[in-house]
Amino acid sequence: MDEMSNIVIIPTFKERENIESIIRSISSQKIPFNILIIDDNSPDGTAVIVKDLQKSFPNLFLIERPGKLGLGTAYIAGFKWALEKGYNYIFEMDADFSHDPRDLVRLYKACSEDGADLAIGSRYISGVNVVNWPLSRVLMSYIASIYVRVITGMKIMDTTAGFKCYKKEVLDKIRLDKIKSVGYGFQIEMKFSTWRLGYKIVEIPIIFTDRKLGASKMSGGIFNEALWGVLRMKIRSYFIKDSRK
Repeated sequence: MDEMSNIVIIPTFKERENIESIIRSISSQKIPFNILIIDDNSPDGTAVIVKDLQKSFPNLFLIERPGKLGLGTAYIAGFKWALEKGYNYIFEMDADFSHDPRDLVRLYKACSEDGADLAIGSRYISGVNVVNWPLSRVLMSYIASIYVRVITGMKIMDTTAGFKCYKKEVLDKIRLDKIKSVGYGFQIEMKFSTWRLGYKIVEIPIIFTDRKLGASKMSGGIFNEALWGVLRMKIRSYFIKDSRK
């Protein structure tokens, strides 16, 4: 397999406790993955650690941004970079080991062998597979996915999931500059865009484990943005026609 086929995009802000371990773990998988870190000027020196690791990991790349510009804009920057470089399978994941790097292989095979255009590492496709979250957060996330399904009509169980593999052609067709959401609503909007284009979306069951090191980036404001953003996104969809042609 051409190791240039796969790129894992990881946005970071203050992830010095996790960044080396996640890079080493991804790089040790039985399928080769390149890694693109997009760091938003972490004050803890995350980017400095990445630059040092680049001496030992030729599969490691870094984009540095001037400050916290939002999860959505980080991924959009990463997607455009990956498309320009010609990667065929483009992954998203977190730096904090809430997503198990071993599951990258399962997402890859869902797209490369089983016909999926977007493979989602899903917490809710086979029950509720979340470890170390308080019950209130589990309920908030689960109810949010129900709400999104009702508003959008999508059948996806884990609509806010951030562990995914896209085939290149999907991101080629989505009008990335038209994606409006910045926080976790971005994850919903990207799935909605993929679904509206008629691509095949599959959910692969994973176990999501809350971070052990570093601080969570989730906040009430991010959650509210996602909820109201879904309504705006659905209304806009009545006036914008998506097509794969």
